[in-house]
Amino acid sequence: MSHTLVAGAPGASVQANGPGLAVGTPGCAAAGTPASASPPAPAPSAHASPWHRHAPLLWKLASFAIFFGLWEIAGRIPISLAFPPFSKVVVAMFNLLASGELIKAYANTLPPLIAGLVITAVLGVACGIAMGLSRLTEWALYPAMVIMQTAPMAAIIPLITFLYGIGITAKIIAVVILSLPMVTMNCYSGIRQTNASLLEMTRSFMGTRRQQVTKIILPHASGMIFAGLRLGISGGFIGIVLAELLITPTGIGDTISYYRSVARYPEMFAAIVSIIVLATLVLTSLQLIERRVFKALGQQHTQT
Repeated sequence: MSHTLVAGAPGASVQANGPGLAVGTPGCAAAGTPASASPPAPAPSAHASPWHRHAPLLWKLASFAIFFGLWEIAGRIPISLAFPPFSKVVVAMFNLLASGELIKAYANTLPPLIAGLVITAVLGVACGIAMGLSRLTEWALYPAMVIMQTAPMAAIIPLITFLYGIGITAKIIAVVILSLPMVTMNCYSGIRQTNASLLEMTRSFMGTRRQQVTKIILPHASGMIFAGLRLGISGGFIGIVLAELLITPTGIGDTISYYRSVARYPEMFAAIVSIIVLATLVLTSLQLIERRVFKALGQQHTQT
């Protein structure tokens, strides 16, 4: 039944075109609308403030400033004669770069490091995927990976030196031994933790084993695979420094040992900081690649 518009006192509501539809004045609840309904929340601003956009970077810079400031204070006290201020370490690093000594050191360090990391990335990911997909491969490789992961490097290095001498091969093996188990075990764990319901869904849609691996298992395990690669790179840098300290006195390890022996501690810390900075840059680059890969996987998933 239709109602006509009727003039009334302020605050009155009017019904039109049947029950349930109402035109009301401000301050009065409309027919069919709960009286307790709250007004809609304001829409968020389309553009965040500059502080919110740059807050992560500013916090990182602040943390670096605090860390290096405390380092400078501790070196000025000093807490130890072998602990120089950060300013002296920076000056020593520029001197090492200007003289070319640091560049010559890395010319000996980087080739075995890169070779060891490439071998680790290819072999570690392949072994991890094979262990995750095949029980037979898991039984064959899992004990060896556990032994490599738990064995102390200081006990293995004399054996490596005895078998392969003090050349570049020994350095590569040291890098692989420290980094390979981390990559393999993380890939293996990522494969094993694949959601079983997704695999059942693939089988119910008559999906092949290849489709299960490429569409479900590997994308699901990609996070663990990249985490293993990051850990493997960290282990590789540790392995190359240990190899140059304990196997053959060359490269950045020899630089650290030499300046420690002559008590030139700013140069020693400069060499240590340089290898840390290099490792950080490599890990940051890998993280950027990881984000791009996940973004591409997300876009592919949205399209499908």
